[in-house]
Amino acid sequence: MKKFWIFLAAIAFALGLAACSADKEVQPGNTATEKAEKPAENPKSTLFRFYMSIVNTINQADADLNAYEGAEEPTPDEKVAASTSAAAVESDLQGLEVPAELKDQKADLEAALKDLAESYNMKAEELKKDTPALDPANEKFAQAEEKIGAAFESVDMKKPSLAKEL
Repeated sequence: MKKFWIFLAAIAFALGLAACSADKEVQPGNTATEKAEKPAENPKSTLFRFYMSIVNTINQADADLNAYEGAEEPTPDEKVAASTSAAAVESDLQGLEVPAELKDQKADLEAALKDLAESYNMKAEELKKDTPALDPANEKFAQAEEKIGAAFESVDMKKPSLAKEL
């Protein structure tokens, strides 16, 4: 008799699961309703993810530039590699696009991307000279960092330090 009740309970449980899962099936042609029901993404998380994509983009290509800037007496080969690295970062940054969800921060973020790319271009060009002066490029980088900070503050987030992330 126990086996019968266990078997009956298992069937009832299976039917209950089947009934509940049937409610969650996607109906064809109902995608507009699903999109309307999906809650809007939090601009803070979108902004943070975009910021991290900037950091990751730069970090993927700037190893040689960092090695050059960190060296006490860099070699000519390190200087050439650093210039190539800076040019690669500039190119990669130009491929980034501000997400549509950040329409209120778009102007600051696009200006920051432009300044960052220009900063790395300036470094690439300076490193082709006999005695490169990277201070103007670093100032342009700082301007970009300020614009990113303004975008973060507009959504009540603390300013990040891009220089520390790299």
